[in-house]
Order: sequence, then structure tokens, then C-alpha cells
Amino acid sequence: MSGSASELSDLGIAPSEIRKNWNEARLYERAIADGEAEVAKGGALLVKTGQHTGRSAKDKFTVRDETTENTVWWDNNESMTPAQFDALFADFQSHLEGKELYMQQLFGGADLDHRLPVRVINEFAWHSLFIRHLLRIPEASEYEGFAHEFTIINSPSFRADPERHGTVSETVIAVNIAKRIVLIGGTSYAGETKKSVFTILNYLLPTKGVMPMHCSVNDGGNDDAAIFFGLSGTGKTTLSADASRELIGDDEHGWSENGLFNFEGGCYAKMINLSPENEPEIHATTSMWGTVLENVVMDPETRELDFFDNTLAENSRGAYPISAIENASLSGRCGQPKNLIMLTADAFGVMPPIAKLTPAQAMYHFLSGYTAKVAGTEKGVTEPTATFSTCFGGPFMPRHPSEYGNLLRELIAKYDVNCWLVSTGWTGGAYGTGHRMPIKATRTLLNAALDGSLLNADFRTDETFGFEVPTALAGVDAAILDPRSTWADGAAYDEQAAKLADMFVKNFAVYEAHVDAEVIAAAPKSKVPA
Repeated sequence: MSGSASELSDLGIAPSEIRKNWNEARLYERAIADGEAEVAKGGALLVKTGQHTGRSAKDKFTVRDETTENTVWWDNNESMTPAQFDALFADFQSHLEGKELYMQQLFGGADLDHRLPVRVINEFAWHSLFIRHLLRIPEASEYEGFAHEFTIINSPSFRADPERHGTVSETVIAVNIAKRIVLIGGTSYAGETKKSVFTILNYLLPTKGVMPMHCSVNDGGNDDAAIFFGLSGTGKTTLSADASRELIGDDEHGWSENGLFNFEGGCYAKMINLSPENEPEIHATTSMWGTVLENVVMDPETRELDFFDNTLAENSRGAYPISAIENASLSGRCGQPKNLIMLTADAFGVMPPIAKLTPAQAMYHFLSGYTAKVAGTEKGVTEPTATFSTCFGGPFMPRHPSEYGNLLRELIAKYDVNCWLVSTGWTGGAYGTGHRMPIKATRTLLNAALDGSLLNADFRTDETFGFEVPTALAGVDAAILDPRSTWADGAAYDEQAAKLADMFVKNFAVYEAHVDAEVIAAAPKSKVPA
């Protein structure tokens, strides 16, 4: 359908035409006709995003006013004054006047009691298709009387003025909670729209006692749902994609009194180095009509895709509806979780492959959000680097991490959830000396945690981290369950474990004033001098 050009009068925007809730076929057709995209072999829509091939974190701002002054975590969020936003909005209004625009009415969230109705206005047809994939499309009957609570306006051709708008470049993502508007300009990277919805939900849901999470979720049926937290490279997507369990979603979820629910209606997967052997389901979507591929290299003659060519971007991406994944839930909902898994790729080689956490320890590790990156090729970099991203999604946390941590701890206790820390990192030594944790062992331990059998194992208390570690499990080499025993030099292990403990303690210092004594006591035993 096409809407009246006056449809955006409440925003003071006067387009020449508003293409309202166009379906996939019409958006595809228009994206090709307007030269926004090309068609790859198999039918996927291929686009290039230009300068920005990922999120532009330094260009994101939240309006600081009476609504947000005492609710936003300003240490983690750049501010913009109301006057600067008003000037920015006025320039958006002028810039969009007379343009042909696209509008989608969509939901962020599958929980019928807590979903967020949003109106997304795009300058590009392919952006409208992208967000139609990534958010949840209303039923036909739900369009009548659809009342949006937030509006997102995305205009890649807009250029911000740092002096006038308070930005640091010509790119801007400005979130105004009080006015319920997000303005995105100067970037064609479509992920900014998706992440804006995540940011809004992260702000709104905790006030309702609903936990927003950057995680994967799958469900084994019979009240057997599992949450998977993990930063990039920890195996979150791979380990949650289990053919024997239904995939609820792979990136963003909420946890309410009704259970777990996906924020999205689609997937936004990395495409670099994608192969049919390692990720057959995702690879299959790249030759499917409807998929949007960002910055994937294509042969202009044969239209063959080359996923190993990073000329355009290391962060090449593909967007497609979740219905493309065979065992995915179309409802996006399941019951309360039985297990919660935090994944880390410990490149220091000191963490066990699995450990059981108390609720206080779970909160500690959730607020820490630890993983480690391996040593790179840069001169002088000879050992792994610890990475801490609070709540496993720090860049998208508008509120203080302790709000999310406390809420998570309450929900864990309320629903009696088993919490596990799983290391998919190194064993037998740090990166460069040891080797990657065998995926077969990780899966065996994880399956035993999910089916409950691991709870019957004998456990020991880890001297450094204080969590409980199983001493044996059928099908798993008992040696890897005791990381120290896998090192050739036990003293070197002790030294490395102490170093990592110190990193945890130093990182957590900023949260200590916001948590209770039990959570502080969950810290690893540091060797930092008093």
C-alpha cells in the first residue's frame, strides 16, 4: 500500500510520497529499479554500504534532559542537548521534504504484553526491506489502529553539522527518549536501525521488571529453555544452533513473567569466511530470494559470491527472516529458562571448560562480560588481551549495568535457573602454547548441563575463581576439567591465573559501589597488592 503524503505531518515532514508497509517483492523491485542494489546468483539482494560497514559508536548520542538525567548511564552514553536535537530534527525535516520515503509499522519483541510498536521511516527501499526482515511484522488485523510508541527516521544522505548539532562528524545516531524519536543520518549501515530498537527496549523494559538481553535462546521443549550469553568469537551462535532444540533467536531477547521472547523476526549474520560445511543453514540463505547481503564481494559477470574476500568489509552481513532457519520458532516465544550459559573464549588457558555459578557469581560474571582476544600480528603483542563488555552488550546499555545485573539475579532466583560458565578458549596453556578447547568436549559438557545430568557429577571448588567445577563426565577427558593439570608448568599456570584474577578485580572496581557484599565476594582471588 501507499500512504498519504500527509501521514508524517505529526513529524513536520512533507514527502512527495510515502510507501507504507510495502512487502518484500515491491521493495526488492524498487531497490533494483533505483540502483540501490544488484541481484546475486540465487536471488539475494546485494548492497554496498560505503564508508560505514559497521556501527559508528562514536556518533551515537542520547538527549540529556529531565527524562534521562538520572536514568541513563552517562559514563557509557554520549549526550546531546535538547536544543542540539531540535536543530538536528529541523534539518532532517528540511532534508526529507519532497522525497519519496518508505515506512514500516513493526513490532520490537514477540511478547504480546511487552512488545514495542515502532514506525520506521527509510530513505532507501533496501533499508525498509532489511528492517522488515529484522523486526516482527504485524498480523493483517493488527495494522488497523496500530499505534507506534517510537519513530525511527533513517536518512543516509543526510549530513550532520558538528558545530550546529554537537556531533563529532557528519554521521549521527540521536536518541530522544522524551520525544520518542531516533534520528539516523550519514550512514548506510542498516544495523544502526536494528540496534536503535535494542537500545530503546534496553531502556524501557527494566522499568516493567522485564530483562533485555544480548543473547541467543533455544528450547528443548517441556520447559527446557536455555539462554546463551557470549561476545564475538565465543561460539554463541554455533552452540545455540542445535538441531535437537528449537531456536528462539540468535541475538536479542527479553525475559518476562511470560517467559523468554525474541526481540526480532529475523537474523543478521556475519558472512565473512562463510562456508556450507561449517554453517550450512546460514550459507543456504545467501542463495535465497529475499536475503539482503551487505558488502559481500560478487563477480559482476557470473554473479557468484566470494565470502572469503574482505575487500569491501570484514563485517560483511546477511539479513533474512528467521523462517529461513529450519528449526527456528516462528512465534519467537518460549517458557521460563531452566539453564543460563555464559560463554567465554579464555585465551589465557586458565578457566575450566564448564563451571557452575551461584546467582551472585552469575551476576558478577554478567557484569564483567569477559572474553579474551588472541595475540595479533601487531609488533610487540605477544599475549592474549582480556576484553570486558558489561552485560555482554555494553555499547547498547543506556542504564547502569547494575540495574540489569540485579534484575537478572532476581529472575535467576525466582525461576530457580541453573547458571554455567563455559570456556570455549584454550587448554594446555595460553594461546600460542596450548590448543583450542575440543568442540566435542564442549558440546558433551553443555548437553549434560542442559539435560540435567551434570548436576549429579562430583564437583570441586576452583581455588582462584571460587566456582564449582565437575571432576568427571563420561565422554570427556577428565584432565581438561582441571586446567592446571594440562599445563606443563603448574607454577606458570598459577601465575597466569593470578594475572587474570587481577584483571577481573580491576575491571569490576567501578561496579563495587552498586552491588552487595555477596556479589563482591564472588570475585576471583586477586594478587593485587593491598
